[in-house]
Amino acid sequence: MFLLAVSILSAPGAAGSTPASDPFQPRNRLVAHTHDSGFADAHDTYNGMSCGSDGRIYYVLSSERFDVGAQVYCYDPQSEEIRHVGDLTEACGEKGKQTIVQGKSHVNFMEMNGKLYFSTHIGYYSLIDGMEKPGIPPSGWKPYPGGHLLSLELIMHEFEDFGVGPAGEGILTTSLDSKRGRLYGISWPKGYFFRYDIARREWKNFGLFAAQGEDGRGADYRTLCRSIAVDTDTGSAYFSLSTGDLMRYDYDKDEVVPVTGDNLRKDYFGQYDPTSPGHMGYNWRQTFYRPADRMIYGVHGNSGYLFRFDPAQERIEVLDRITAETSKASGMFDQFSYGYLGFAPGPDGRTIHYLTGGPIYQDGRRVAGKTSTAMGEAKGLENLHLITYDVETRTYRDHGAIFYENGDRPLYVNSIAIGLDNTVYFLARITEGGKTRTDLVSVKPVAPAGSE
Repeated sequence: MFLLAVSILSAPGAAGSTPASDPFQPRNRLVAHTHDSGFADAHDTYNGMSCGSDGRIYYVLSSERFDVGAQVYCYDPQSEEIRHVGDLTEACGEKGKQTIVQGKSHVNFMEMNGKLYFSTHIGYYSLIDGMEKPGIPPSGWKPYPGGHLLSLELIMHEFEDFGVGPAGEGILTTSLDSKRGRLYGISWPKGYFFRYDIARREWKNFGLFAAQGEDGRGADYRTLCRSIAVDTDTGSAYFSLSTGDLMRYDYDKDEVVPVTGDNLRKDYFGQYDPTSPGHMGYNWRQTFYRPADRMIYGVHGNSGYLFRFDPAQERIEVLDRITAETSKASGMFDQFSYGYLGFAPGPDGRTIHYLTGGPIYQDGRRVAGKTSTAMGEAKGLENLHLITYDVETRTYRDHGAIFYENGDRPLYVNSIAIGLDNTVYFLARITEGGKTRTDLVSVKPVAPAGSE
C-alpha cells in the first residue's frame, strides 16, 4: 500500500499530462490510492478527519442507517496500517438503547493537550419536500437523542463524553480555542450557537441567529454556517449567516455581537436569496485562523473565491478565485450545491490545500447536471481537482484532476487532511466489486519545479 505521486503517461484516459492548448481539459492527472477500512456501510462524510501531532490520520466514516453508527479509524502512514478506534454511538454511551444512532461527525478533529476534540451528528434523515430532516424513528426505536461533544486521547485511544448539545439537536459545526479550552458549536437543524468550557464542564446556549435555520420554511429558512473561525489571540469566535452578516462571540463579555465593519455580500460571490434552500447563500464554506498574520482565511463555497478577514479591522479582502482551471475557463459554478469543505493549510502554515470540482467536457460540450436542488448534493458529475495557494506569495496552482488507479473519479469529497509529508488525504466514494462505500484516499501533489 504505497502512496502514489503523479504519473506522466501518454495512454488515452490514463493519468498524466493533457495538451495545455485545451483549457477545458485538466492539465495534469493525479493517481490516488484507496485504503480499505473494512466498513461496508460507510456513507458520505463531511469534514470528519485531521492529521494528529503524532502524524497519524484520524477519520470518521459515516453511516446513513438508523441502527449502525459512524466508526472512527486511525491510519498510520509509516506502517500503512488502519486501526479501528471505536463506534461513535458506543462512545456516547447509547449503544443498545434503541435510539437513532450517532451516524456522523460533521467536524474536523481539533487537538489540545494530547487529545482530539470533536462532535457527533445525526446521519439518518427523512426527505420532506426534497429537504433533509431528522429521520423519523422506525417502529420500536426512539428519536435521535442529540449530538455529543467528545474527546479522543491520542495514545490509548480512549474517548471522553462531555454530554449532549442544546435542544437535542445534532451538532453541525464545532471549533476549538486550544489556548482557553473552549469549544464553540452550531446545532442542526435550527442552528443554536453554543460554547462549552472544558475545564469547568460548563455549557452555554446563546440561542438562534439564523431564523429557524434549516428547520424553517419560507421566510424562516436559512442555510447554516459550517465553519466557526476562532481567533486564538483574542479568544473571539466568528461565524457567518446566509444573509452575509458576520457574528462574533466576545470572549471577555461572554456574548455574541454583530460584526459591523464588513460583510460577505460581495458581488464576486454571486446573488442569493437567503430564504431559499439548496445553496449556502453568502455564508463562508470553510475557514481557518492563521496566527502568523492574525487573519481568518476562508472560501465562499458556491463561487470558489478565497478571501481573508482581518478581525482587528473588521475588513474582508478578496484574494483570488481558487476553483479549477477548467472551472475558470467554463465560467460556471461547480456542481456541489454548497461548495466544498476540503480546505485547509498544510504543515508549513502558508500553503492552502483545496479539493474542488472541475467540469467534464465530452465532445467539446460541458456535461451539465441539475439546474437547482433543495439540499446539499452534487447536481452533476465532475472531476476532483487539487488546488494549492501560497498566501505569502499569492501563488495559485491547479495540480490536476484526481483519478483512482482503475480510472474512476472520486465522488462526494468534502473532507481533507494534510499529512506531515504533504500527502493529501480525503474521504470519497469508492466502487469495488460492484459495491460502493466511502473510504480513505491518499494522493501526492505535483512537486514544485526543480524538486523531487
